[in-house]
Amino acid sequence: MTNKNRGILLVLSGPSGVGKGTVCAALRGMDTELVYSVSATTRSPRQGETEGVNYFFRSRDQFNAMIEADELLEYAQYCGNYYGTPREFVENTLASGRDIILEIEVQGALKVKEKFPEGVFIFLLPPSLDELQSRIVTRGTETEEVIQSRMRIARDELRLMEHYHYAIVNDQVEAACSRIQAILAAEHCRKDRMVPTIKKWIEEVQ
Repeated sequence: MTNKNRGILLVLSGPSGVGKGTVCAALRGMDTELVYSVSATTRSPRQGETEGVNYFFRSRDQFNAMIEADELLEYAQYCGNYYGTPREFVENTLASGRDIILEIEVQGALKVKEKFPEGVFIFLLPPSLDELQSRIVTRGTETEEVIQSRMRIARDELRLMEHYHYAIVNDQVEAACSRIQAILAAEHCRKDRMVPTIKKWIEEVQ
């Protein structure tokens, strides 16, 4: 049962290379009701990435203008590039009663939690750090220096997992998606999410 009063903000984050994008892409194919929030970034597109689908690719000047206009729900700098979540799209989606998922870096997720503590925060883990490094290397898009930088950052980010509600190991994409769907279904059954509806029922019979 979906709470039509307000959608659920689902935030998925974890170390670079853990497979956030792959898991979100699979989720989109499994659940057409889940809205995917596209982030803005100043980094260059990777091979196969599409504007408006994977990211909104913006210059630094354009991104700074978005910051000045308070058009971002959060933004953070990661490995020399900026990432941010457009505010209006997220707020309008939640108000319409639809669930939305944010795929963002750990820094950004913690900033969102400050503004939306009622959100559901999931930390995506690799099976091991060795596997994480292997996935980054397999991309073939990073230099050795960048790979080592990402691994150092990943170790620091793992310490921040305590601020999340759930942790999921991305050992198999389909299994990770099923776990996320189970979490979302359980969150919709929380009594506090149903309180506004029940209060309305009670008022109608008085």
